[in-house]
Order: sequence, then C-alpha cells, then structure tokens
Amino acid sequence: SKLTSLGQLEMTWRSRVHFYPLLVRVLHKSRLRYYGKPEKKLDMPYQAYFEVADGSGMMSMVLWNSLCPEWYKSIKVGTVLLLEQYAIKTSYPFKTQPTPGDSQMKRFTTIEISLNVRDPPTKISIIPEEMVKPEWGLPEVKYRFITRSELDDLPNNHSCDVIGLVTFVGRAERARKREHGEDFWLYRWVHAIDGTSDQPFILELFATSQPEVFEHIYPMAYLVCTQMRVVRDLTENPSSTIYLTTSNESQIFITGCHKGQPYTKDTKVKNFIQWTKTQREADQMKKAVIGGYYPFPRPPNNFLKY
Repeated sequence: SKLTSLGQLEMTWRSRVHFYPLLVRVLHKSRLRYYGKPEKKLDMPYQAYFEVADGSGMMSMVLWNSLCPEWYKSIKVGTVLLLEQYAIKTSYPFKTQPTPGDSQMKRFTTIEISLNVRDPPTKISIIPEEMVKPEWGLPEVKYRFITRSELDDLPNNHSCDVIGLVTFVGRAERARKREHGEDFWLYRWVHAIDGTSDQPFILELFATSQPEVFEHIYPMAYLVCTQMRVVRDLTENPSSTIYLTTSNESQIFITGCHKGQPYTKDTKVKNFIQWTKTQREADQMKKAVIGGYYPFPRPPNNFLKY
C-alpha cells in the first residue's frame, strides 16, 4: 500500500483526516503510566510513550488505554511497526524527552501519533526483523554506552547507557512520590563493575514497567541499563557521590534477556564481554553481596554537618 513518512505527516497533518500507513522503528520506550482517578470511570486508564523513527526523523507515538495491556510488552526497542488508521494530535508539551543515540536525527516535536481502540480503531502490525528491507531506510537503534572510567568526567544529568557485572544488589526500598501522598516509588541500589576502574557503577534502579527483571537482579548477572542519568552532588566532594539513576525511558536487561537486543552489536558491549572472559567466577563471587541496608549518598562524618 502507499506509505507516508513522519516528515510528510508534519507538513500535511492539518489538511487531512485520514493518513496513509506508516512504517517506523521504535527507538525508545517509556514506562507504563497509570492515570486512573476514582471519579473517572475508565476501564483501562493506561498510557505509554514510544519514540519512533523512519528515514525522515523521529516522533512520539502514544499508546492509549486497553491497547497498553495488549501491546506494551510486544513493542520493544528496535521493533519495526506498520501503523494504519492512527490519529495525529498536537504534542503534550510537558512530557520527558529521551536523549537520542544519534544526535544528528531530526526530531518532530509539534505533533505525536495517537493509537486508540476507537476514533479511529488503530491497526498495529509488528514486522519480523528478518522481513525488514534495507530500502525502507529505517534507522538502526544507536546507544551511548560509557565505561566506568569515563563516568567521573561526565556532567550532572548527562544521559548514557551502561553494561556491567553485578557485584551488589540492595533490598527493594520505597520513597514517597509526594510528601503526604500515599503513592510510593520502589527502587533498589545496585553495584556493577566493567573492569575499566577500581570503582563500580552505583545504580539507583527504580521499578520501571519490567517487574520480571527488577525482582530478579542478582550478583554475577550481566546487567544493561539504558537511558540512565548522571547524578553528582556538586556541593561536597563531587567524585565521591556520583551515581546513575533511571529515567522515564530507561530499560533494564539481565542475563537471559540479552539475546537479539540491538545493543549486542555495540563495540563497548563487545569489549565488556571480552573482559568477562578473563575473569575467574570464584574470585568475583567472593566479593558479591546481596541485601542489607545501604545508606547512599553517605551522611557526613560528623553530627554537626549532618
């Protein structure tokens, strides 16, 4: 059938009601958002953002309500989609923006693709990777992997991807989303090493929409975290309190999930795998720790400062 591109959509969307099908690749995936309220009677008040791209650039795509439980888990980073009977809306201005792996890619930020069960009923098709043709011109997923030795030079809030061997997993902890609210964020602290530094990556991993991964992080697993943000305390000693935290678009992968993921082609990932082959498992196991209380960032040495 006749296809359109994201670039053409941006130029012509105001003058059209029906749009030609789109062929896009998913580059980023947000966590699932629940927006239910007691007074609103919606069956499935869910929403998820994806950043999708074709040869002309990148645009946000929003999955609404009952389409979320049906499609959220099947649409992964790297998945190629054929979209038919979708709607186009002006963009929501306050949503988070992931940092693209390809900084040259054009971003269309005025509109977003809206996928709904009705008005119009969207048809989503997943194209298997072996059927994707090079002439479609779809971009590859690109990453921004860093090593632990590079982390100390990165500025606060810098976006990056990391891979490491897990040496410590803290217990799951809760933090209130709002001071007097009843909603909590669930998170845990994790240490991972990659052989480029004596120091580990210190990772603050919030429970994203991947409970099957979050609950099963264990020492000696190969851990990949994408779209992490650098946090450094600029007031005290900046190097002592540097850690990485998850963002709205972070994805977490552990041993058993890596097969077929786009990052397996990345040079830094291949270098890490080479390094692990030089390590003796028994030596790393001796240093591995699980559970317990982990106060971080650490409180000051004396009580007055505290």
